[in-house]
This record gives sequence, C-alpha cells and structure tokens, in this order.
Amino acid sequence: MIILGIESSCDETAAAIVQDGRHLLSNVIVSQIDIHSEYGGVVPEIAARSHIEAINPVIHKALTDANLGWDDIDAIAVTYAPGLVGSLLVGTLAARALALLKNKPLYPIHHVEAHVYANFITEQSAQEGSPALLLPSKQPEFPMLALIVSGGHSQLVLFKDHGDYELLGQTQDDAVGEAFDKVAKILGLPYPGGPSIATAALRGDASKYRLPKAKLDNPYNFSFSGLKTAVLRAVQAEVGVDYTFPSHELAARLTDTQRDDFAASFQNIAVETLVDKAERAFKDFDPRSVVIAGGVAANQELRRQLSARLPLPIEYAPMQLCTDNAAMIAALGYFYAQKHQPSSPFELEVIPSLSMTKTAWA
Repeated sequence: MIILGIESSCDETAAAIVQDGRHLLSNVIVSQIDIHSEYGGVVPEIAARSHIEAINPVIHKALTDANLGWDDIDAIAVTYAPGLVGSLLVGTLAARALALLKNKPLYPIHHVEAHVYANFITEQSAQEGSPALLLPSKQPEFPMLALIVSGGHSQLVLFKDHGDYELLGQTQDDAVGEAFDKVAKILGLPYPGGPSIATAALRGDASKYRLPKAKLDNPYNFSFSGLKTAVLRAVQAEVGVDYTFPSHELAARLTDTQRDDFAASFQNIAVETLVDKAERAFKDFDPRSVVIAGGVAANQELRRQLSARLPLPIEYAPMQLCTDNAAMIAALGYFYAQKHQPSSPFELEVIPSLSMTKTAWA
C-alpha cells in the first residue's frame, strides 16, 4: 500500500510517500526556520501564508522524486491535530481537495503519535541528489515504550500495539523543547534553541552550575518550568544582578565561557530528567523495545545517556525524520488504514489541541 503523507502542523511544509509503513520512496520538506528565526519563534500568520505558497509544489515534488503518478497512490494521510490552526487548515484542505479530485481514501493522523512512527521506516529508495538515511535495521516490537519529546510535547507512552497505547506521563508545564528555546533566549543563543544549546554545550562544562530536577507525585510526569527559572536566576546571580533585571538583557553580560557552561549544565539536567523517567518506566513495564521521537530526539546527549542507561540496544531514527516531516505521517497512515475506514473529505476538521488519548483510533 503506497501512501502520500502531508504535514503542515507548524512551520514545515512537507510531503512524503511511504510504502507499507516502512519503505520511504520520497521525502520533501520546506522549512520556514530562516523566516521565523528573525522573530525568535514561530509567527502563526506568517507560517500559514508560507504553507499556502509551498503546499502544491511540495506535493508535486514528492510524486516526482518517487517517480510515481496519482494512479500509483493508494491513499492520502494528513495531519489534522494538534498544531497551529492556520497551518493545519492548509494541509488538510489540500488533502481533502486531492482526495476528492483523485478519488483517494483520506486518513486523519495525529502529529505527536506520528513522530513515533518515524522509527518504523527501515527502507529507503535511492534518489539522485538525496542523501541515504541511516535507518533502523528493523521495526520496533511491542510492547514498546516511546519517549516523545519536542517543542510542544514531553510524553511517555506505552504501546501495546498499533493504536493501543497508554499515556504514562506528560509535562505539567513547559515541554522540554520549549524549555530549550526559552533558555537559549536567556543565553543569547539563536532560535531554534535545541540545536543552539547542543552546539554550545559541546564546549561547556556540564557540572559547572548545579540545577534542580523537579519532583512530582507521578513518577512518569515531567516539569521543566522550574528548571528554566533556575537557569534564569543562576544567570542573574552569575552576572551580578538581582531577579528584577530583565532577562533579555542578560546575554550581553555573559562571557562565551559562561554561556557554554550554562548551556551544558542545562542540557545535562534536562536530558537526565527525561532519561530518569524513561528508565523508571522501562523497569516497571519491561517493554521489548524503546524509541524516542520528536525534534528533541535528535539531541545526541539524549541518545548517549539513554543508550548508556537502558539494558537493551536502541536504534534511533535519522535526524531528518526526528523533526517535523511527512514520512512519519504516511507511515502511521498505513497502520491506521489497516484498522479503520477512511474519513470523508467533506467532514474532516482540524483540532489544534488534541491529546493522544482522544485520537481517531479511539
């Protein structure tokens, strides 16, 4: 079964074609990072307008790169939740129109759940001009523990099968990726914060500053708001100002060494927090496989610590499939299509805020 996936939940316009939930035939992404970096974050109105410009060329290129026509496509999968409402509308409207025009089944896909399915892509067709991805050698086995970490989400999920999963814990405030962005802004590092902090941390001393880990009643829940505030107070103290000093003026007072040390210290504690929870869940539920998913899954320190502390081999999805992409949408679309009827193109609506516990599976 060959599925065209369409993703436009935030600031990447993407289309990809995946066969049987594992074989990547094409993967096209148009990023808006250069546009939004000027503002220090994603501007929803600008994101939606950029999606409108890119959506049709991206879909066309995905078909061209795979050397396929519409007769070869068996179904369309599209992100309908969660995300920015304007961005979601562009992708779903395109998918609905194509489903009607080309007479293709249409499947609604939950963006956060789809991140997990980047780990199910194990094969790739060679394409001229496209790099070969370092893919997992085999698909994960159930029961599977998934650590989903991104700019908007931090969750631990136990999958018993496709569509059969339990949300063990989630962030109670800031997602880890959001914390990376906010700390990067305090330190004067560019957006997006995850890659910027990871780069600076390579030069820093992770033990230089003592930062706290949140203690919560649910051992699988996360909290990063206190860590972010602790970094702010530590930076203020380091440069000799009190808590009333504006955070946006702190970066100018930091030396390069201080900035790198703060980046390393913050990243170390943030990653340790994630791995602590994953290790606890692994011991409690004894899954057959563990995956990490979402933009923060590209963080090398997270991969290093997780591999060091869990007693089973972990295969990671390539960096290109950790950030937002449509390959993960198409991959999940295949498994979803095995158990569900397609949605009506006339009735599919976007849901900007939707928990994984209330997805279309349910």
